[in-house]
Amino acid sequence: MKNCVIVGINWGDEGKGRMVDLLTDHFGVVVRYQGGGNAGHTVINEKGKFALHLLPSGILREGVTNVLGNGVALDPENLCAEVRDVRSKGVEVSPDDLKISERASLLLPWHRDLDGLEEARLADKQYGSTKQGIAPFYSDKYQKKTVLAGELFYPDELREHLRELLEWKNLTLERVYGAKPYTMEMLDKWLADFCEPMKPYICDTGEYLRRAQAEGKSILFEAQLGALRDLDFGIYPYTTSSNTLAAYAPIGAGLPSLKIDEVLGVVKAYSTCVGEGPFVCEMSGEEADKLREAGFEYGAKTGRARRVGPVDLVATRRGVELQGATAIALTKLDVLSYMDKIPVCVRYRTAKGETDVFPFPTELDSATPVIEYMEGWKCDISGVRRWEDLPAAAREYVTRIESAIGCPITYVSVGAERDSIILRSAGER
Repeated sequence: MKNCVIVGINWGDEGKGRMVDLLTDHFGVVVRYQGGGNAGHTVINEKGKFALHLLPSGILREGVTNVLGNGVALDPENLCAEVRDVRSKGVEVSPDDLKISERASLLLPWHRDLDGLEEARLADKQYGSTKQGIAPFYSDKYQKKTVLAGELFYPDELREHLRELLEWKNLTLERVYGAKPYTMEMLDKWLADFCEPMKPYICDTGEYLRRAQAEGKSILFEAQLGALRDLDFGIYPYTTSSNTLAAYAPIGAGLPSLKIDEVLGVVKAYSTCVGEGPFVCEMSGEEADKLREAGFEYGAKTGRARRVGPVDLVATRRGVELQGATAIALTKLDVLSYMDKIPVCVRYRTAKGETDVFPFPTELDSATPVIEYMEGWKCDISGVRRWEDLPAAAREYVTRIESAIGCPITYVSVGAERDSIILRSAGER
């Protein structure tokens, strides 16, 4: 396979990790290019069940080199914990398996504090942050108030830099929020406990990727969250603080000149959303509870119950356009097997009338879904591995989505396990 980006088409939680895990045997390198530890990719394979937050999902494949690019919010504390966790399950994590960009900025201890303090100040107007420090981190990055991973190799200059940042950040902690300040002793301990263990992995990943490209290696880029959480094009301000789109992959990876050949967009067979913000197709009550339990829809990072709804063709079409998707993986089709009638959000009803165009963020709060129903298939499909063996109603459901979003659905997932997948050939689309 050529250079490919795997991205979320909707609000995140689509099942990107399972697709990265499935496809990594076709790639020599897997790169995380944006976001931080505020979301998770759940992967189930022969080694067990993994909830990955910072580590690329390719870490579970032997012989694959994994890269954390300069666009990532690099949290040393969470990364050390995650490395310990996967190692305890028999996964090797050496400098050959994992490379960290020297230009990746470090998420500092106070970023998590500031995240929680600001959400508390917002009270009932919260953005639904996971309180992992992501928004304060990216804010500081664009103010040029962060530390680059490569600075860990220059201890004298690093301590002076941290001292300056400490003085500046304590002004906000103490005078804005009335919180306790940090000290250099606290930062020294943080450096020793969590940053020193990362140093063997830190390198010039841009140069590594250039060599990999010259050697003919195919590169897989792994995104966090989905198109509708993109800072510039999502449901602002209820977005993440980075760019979740495939177009950002070469920049966030560290090789801006790299060409992307394919974009695999991941869409869940129904809709889910963690956090606050408009979610036009949202179900409620018993109907929502049944779908949530059937799909075990709880956040991999937070454990929060996900908001759920029918597949949203308006939002999905928008996500396909933003991501420039060349193919789609439809996940969790098996979850819908209990339904007699399957709801589909086909349009939105707004103050301007019905529309199949995704509205400006301000209009989303008052928009309501237009729902149509399709026949259910009412049988277990988790063991199906060929398109022609799916019930006719299931095939019709897939092709209805495919036609509406204007992008071929090449993978259909019928379970969380690596092999629970149907690959559709061109003749079946």
